[in-house]
Amino acid sequence: MLTPEARSALAERVAFYRELGIHDFYQQEPSVETRLAPTPTAEKELLILQDEASPSDDNAGALQAIRFDIGECTRCRLHKGRTNLVFGVGDPHAELMFIGEGPGADEDAQGLPFVGRAGQLLNNMIAAMGLRREDVYIANIVKCRPPQNRTPEKDECDTCSPFLMRQISVIRPKAIVALGATAAKNLLGLNDSMGNLRGRSYEFTPSGYRGEPISLFVTYHPAFLLRDPRQKKETWKDLQLVMRHLGLRPPEKPAQPSEA
Repeated sequence: MLTPEARSALAERVAFYRELGIHDFYQQEPSVETRLAPTPTAEKELLILQDEASPSDDNAGALQAIRFDIGECTRCRLHKGRTNLVFGVGDPHAELMFIGEGPGADEDAQGLPFVGRAGQLLNNMIAAMGLRREDVYIANIVKCRPPQNRTPEKDECDTCSPFLMRQISVIRPKAIVALGATAAKNLLGLNDSMGNLRGRSYEFTPSGYRGEPISLFVTYHPAFLLRDPRQKKETWKDLQLVMRHLGLRPPEKPAQPSEA
């Protein structure tokens, strides 16, 4: 007998496969199921997530199901050099979602997104908006660290994309902030400069999503701001657009995000 949470997660998974045009996956050979089954390590991670989530939290349960489906992923070459897969972190019901490019060394070591110097700057950006890190959801285009932090290749991004789209569809944020050119171009399907992509909102509908389009905004990646602090003023302008869209009241003494 399936629990309500398991039934909800199963329905989400079935809907996802149907969106991909797969309707007979129940008839696959057992050997395929065995090959795709998550390893004991992935199962252990799922149990940890279940302990941390409320039994009545359908969104958390649906995110757990996505993480379980990913397993110890070997779908693209990026798995060869990773220490930890970086799934995402934050409020499963967040109104605001940040999406970066991919994990760096610190993120790969800890299995969490944006925990290094760029992560500290992102925390300050979030605080400048009058929010806390735990109020938002943070993820990346790819979930494994590219070698030497290179830009992910298109096929690597495409491999991770279905799982990210499912995460977005579960969370259903009111706004998404694409951090940097890689995130913006992959989410929007546009090949343009940051100067042209910034300063406006886009209607974004993830594959398989049945709700109203999500407003997507583009700004600089925190790692870029560490290299060129002059762009922090422009980033603050972008964040203020997001705040107006969400109806967020600025802090009493709003300050531009800084590294300190």
